[in-house]
Amino acid sequence: MSAPQVQQLSADVCVAPQLDTAAMAWAVQAGFKSVVNNRPDFEGGPDQPTSAAMEAAARAAGLQYAYLPVQPAVQTPEEIARFAALLAELPKPILAFCRSGARSGKLYRAATGG
Repeated sequence: MSAPQVQQLSADVCVAPQLDTAAMAWAVQAGFKSVVNNRPDFEGGPDQPTSAAMEAAARAAGLQYAYLPVQPAVQTPEEIARFAALLAELPKPILAFCRSGARSGKLYRAATGG
């Protein structure tokens, strides 16, 4: 697989568009320690990998995995707080993804005040 389009938000956090299970091995090779999935299951239809499939691939590759599905238009204060907690708890560097990467970036900025 080719490397996904990753956008670096800080020294420890990057965002990406929808990843597939094969991307978990790439993420390890790229130096990531954790992956956060911000995309609700089946948002993109039946071809979108489920969180369970992504988690299995991530753990098999040696990554920590967190599932925090959020809607594209609105992230609640609770979701922002949970993302902030994940940023504090998960081993770094962290790769977060959603459909395009924008939602994960919005969550990051809301959670960090950046």
